[in-house]
Amino acid sequence: MSINQTQIAQQVVESILAQKLAPGERLGEQELADLFGVSRTMVREALMQLQARGFIEVRPRRGWYVVEPSVEDARDAFSARRIIESGILAEAGRPLQSVIPRLRAHIAEERQAIDAADAATRSFLLADFHVCLAEAMGHRTLSDMLRDLTARTTLAASLYQSRHEAAQSCAEHAAIVEALEAGDTALARERLLAHIGHVESALNPDQPLVRDRLRDSLTPLAASRAATGA
Repeated sequence: MSINQTQIAQQVVESILAQKLAPGERLGEQELADLFGVSRTMVREALMQLQARGFIEVRPRRGWYVVEPSVEDARDAFSARRIIESGILAEAGRPLQSVIPRLRAHIAEERQAIDAADAATRSFLLADFHVCLAEAMGHRTLSDMLRDLTARTTLAASLYQSRHEAAQSCAEHAAIVEALEAGDTALARERLLAHIGHVESALNPDQPLVRDRLRDSLTPLAASRAATGA
């Protein structure tokens, strides 16, 4: 099956969400072209898309690299997430019961990945919960924005060795959904903001971590969604 530059870019973002691509990791054009079975021209177009979205940078005479967000960049991304995600809940006008089954199913997948010690799928699903919430509430445009923002905060969590436990994130997601199911959007919003704050405060900016892998990093995830979102 043929693949285009947008799908390549999407796979890179999903690998960032799964913490399979690390900040500072080099993305070789030829290696990517061989991996995806496409031309270097198409790879370059995908990398340029990612550069425009703030995920990739060009280092003179060295090539393409996953960005290493500064502490200020991370704080800004978390702040943007607070505004968007709390706004989604504040503007919730549709019957919330219609979104609960999808969110509960997502949390069940999170727990399964945690129990199976599947680190990549676990990381992807925990980040994707926020995208899933936006989509379930009918906000496709905001869900695309959140996908990029959660990928940026995931890079920060990887670089600054977040101390936030996966089980804690999953439990906090479940608490948000419980409040929504009870029809208490104010409590859901309060819990959502607290959760984002917990993730941000768990960053350890004094101990950045950089690793260097590519081929295994871009192995597609069974849990990943199509580029169009589902």
